[in-house]
Amino acid sequence: MLKLKSLFTCLFTVFAFTAFSQTPSVQTSPPLVEGEATSEGMSEERLSRIDMMLNEAIEANRIPGAVALVARNGTVVYHKAFGMADSETGRNLKKDDIFRIASQTKAITATAVMMLWEEGKFQLDDPISKYIPGFKDPQILNSFNAEDTTYTTQPADKPITIRHLLTHTSGIGYGMIDGDERFKKIYQKAGITDLFTTQDITIGESVRKLAKLPLHHHPGEAFTYSEGLDVLGYFIEKVSGMPLNEFFRSRIFDPLGMEDSWFYLPESKHRRLVPVLTKEEGSWKHYPVTFYDPDYPVEGEKQFYSGGAGLSSTAEDYATFLQMYLNGGELNGVRLLSRTTVEFMMNNQIGDLREGGAQDYGLAFGLVNREGETMGGQGSKGTFYWGGYFNTQYFADPEEQVIGILMKQTQGTSDETSWKFKQLVGQAVDD
Repeated sequence: MLKLKSLFTCLFTVFAFTAFSQTPSVQTSPPLVEGEATSEGMSEERLSRIDMMLNEAIEANRIPGAVALVARNGTVVYHKAFGMADSETGRNLKKDDIFRIASQTKAITATAVMMLWEEGKFQLDDPISKYIPGFKDPQILNSFNAEDTTYTTQPADKPITIRHLLTHTSGIGYGMIDGDERFKKIYQKAGITDLFTTQDITIGESVRKLAKLPLHHHPGEAFTYSEGLDVLGYFIEKVSGMPLNEFFRSRIFDPLGMEDSWFYLPESKHRRLVPVLTKEEGSWKHYPVTFYDPDYPVEGEKQFYSGGAGLSSTAEDYATFLQMYLNGGELNGVRLLSRTTVEFMMNNQIGDLREGGAQDYGLAFGLVNREGETMGGQGSKGTFYWGGYFNTQYFADPEEQVIGILMKQTQGTSDETSWKFKQLVGQAVDD
């Protein structure tokens, strides 16, 4: 009888989760399809300026290659590959190649958080310690001894909330890529896994270590780019009862048809992963193993589901994800988020904490404000955007219904294609 009861409970849990996994919508926006630029108010001739810009950057050896995609009104009007994928084999890039998208993972993690929020699992201003007890009574770094990495702390004036984590205002740092050398040393000594790893460690193990460490500042006091979305990846696991990779697959990727988005790629997709390249004495070489192994999506223990930086994807898959947002949370008759939820996610959540004045921040998305629109080349007010550690970027302009994605895979170099791409997409509107 006890076994039967346990089986019933298990089946009920599976049924309840499946019922929440996706919901049909009265709206039925079609999946992304390729179409003519002129039919969507874009100029073919002006879009060709992207070709010229990227080819020039490749010929000047500023980038090895790139994949660019532009969509308008739910139609892909430009999708091309340029240059080299692999310096060792000489393989050229293809449109369906897979890139490590790093911090572009954050938007997907935020989507998962808000899906659970819509189910009434929590409130945004709940303390994270309610779900991950190690974050109770947070402390702020007070003094630091560089010789032995010891430090003192003082109590934070408020708890870290889920909203703080979504908006990078929690005070948590980012270890090896942190702008403060003290935090690099503190995180390294504590054994925090910042971004990617081939080691046998889970996100939960790393987050529980992180919870014991000091903050940059009082929660809500400043914008400090952080591992907050990794914390929320573990939070999703705790609230949903599922590993983060399974949640993403069943709740987001499968419903949207994002077949090429993974933390760790199936073997059948390995050949499409673009190596990370860096320039050495004028030649492009594979980026070496440093504090992480660049081959993490295909090698190692494959246990670390980083909500802040762990995914790999294609330009088309990510455009599909962004189109869901431009549609107000729905794609192809499947609703992931309510239009009302999407609208408040895309409102400024942090006041004037970001420097520069032209940029605001929503719930894990950068936002162009009126000043940014006035500057030009940024998109309309309300354009949401971000990029990744390996030189990838995206933006989506709700007013113009335009998506732009530029995928490169480099480290240790800089180039001007990022701002030029956004500018060239904007000038191609022809309506």
